[in-house]
Amino acid sequence: MELTLAVRRQVTKAQVERYRKGTKSEKGAVLDALTLATGWHRDHARKALRSALSGHEPPARAARAPRYTYPPESIEALVKCWAVLGGPAGKVLAPALPDLVPSLLRHGELDLTQELAAALASMSAATIDRRLRPCKVGLVAGKGRSMTKPGTLLKSSIPMKTWHEWDDTAPGFIEIDLVSHDGGDNNGHFAYTLNATDIATGWTEAITVRSKGERIVSAGLDQLRLAFPFAVLGVHSDNGSEFINHHLLKWTSDRKITFTRGRPNHKNDQAHIEQKNWTVVRHAAGYYRYDTPRELDLLNTMWPLISRLHNLFTPQQKLKTKTRHGAKVTKTYDKAATPLTRLTRDHPGLLHPVDARVLDQHHTGLNPAQLRRDIDLIQANLLELARRRGIIATRRKANATYLNRTKMTPTTRATSHESTNQPTRAS
Repeated sequence: MELTLAVRRQVTKAQVERYRKGTKSEKGAVLDALTLATGWHRDHARKALRSALSGHEPPARAARAPRYTYPPESIEALVKCWAVLGGPAGKVLAPALPDLVPSLLRHGELDLTQELAAALASMSAATIDRRLRPCKVGLVAGKGRSMTKPGTLLKSSIPMKTWHEWDDTAPGFIEIDLVSHDGGDNNGHFAYTLNATDIATGWTEAITVRSKGERIVSAGLDQLRLAFPFAVLGVHSDNGSEFINHHLLKWTSDRKITFTRGRPNHKNDQAHIEQKNWTVVRHAAGYYRYDTPRELDLLNTMWPLISRLHNLFTPQQKLKTKTRHGAKVTKTYDKAATPLTRLTRDHPGLLHPVDARVLDQHHTGLNPAQLRRDIDLIQANLLELARRRGIIATRRKANATYLNRTKMTPTTRATSHESTNQPTRAS
């Protein structure tokens, strides 16, 4: 057990007289015993004995004041930036700060000097994570269930593509999917959110529809197509019957849009949209049940706000390489960038100059903090509606309620001769 400093000083004082009166060899023995007892270096033990002999202990070193590169007001501004973007990691937040900080200053959301604003905009990802550690609260969310029912009639008419066959260099090729809002109980009617993301830029749009009927999904996709700032060239979906049908096939063929589907039971063929289902839809709407016109209106009021905040201000990382070494998988990502930055930086000639100028003016005029407040208000309204209806429950509780109200018939094991009997109408 390591001795405290006070105990070491007591041990030193107990050896002072023996050290003062002893011969050279005796003083050496005292030093040996003291270093063994305290763990000090021999020179430090000799210095401690001499100080004890003189009766003047060395003055305690004054505590050094911490030197902060970022003062408290900078950390408060960092927390606000982090909250505006929905609590991203440092590697995602750091590339956003050079654009987000001036925007918040321009709209009066931050009160910083130019020096502090410049320092905040240049903060590293590691420093961001370290400074935000006290603010982060771990939340565990549930996982949704798949509402996809396979559509088989038109599979031969719609070509199949795997995850690595997509052209991820040209904007306009989108993946689509439906996210169910059943609240853990898929009985009755409830809303679905049609989610679409562009492979090249990460630009994502969403709209909530009242069901997953073929005509309703096609009409929703037509609205989403107009929300993208560039032309939609291709659509990729899973094998659900809401997509694999004559209406969507005709919709894509009439508009000269390529229509492909993933392989059955291979979710990685729709990896981009599966990721956006979580980061965009579930983060914003949660796992509650939405089945009323009021909730449908609130969701469709929220999605344009989510679109502006997500596409214009929130950086995203793209996977570059994935290498497997035995059981270990090493992934490398590019530097996070917003979908708007990827669109204008990587594809400068894609947009018409007038459209590019309008998009830039729209981005400059937006207040991301106000967008976040508007989104939070809608989410609070949705949560209040769920509380009033008493549907805030985990899926386990909802399923238990459903099972308890369903009468289960006990089963019995068949006899050895029953398997050969011909079935009858009563069996």
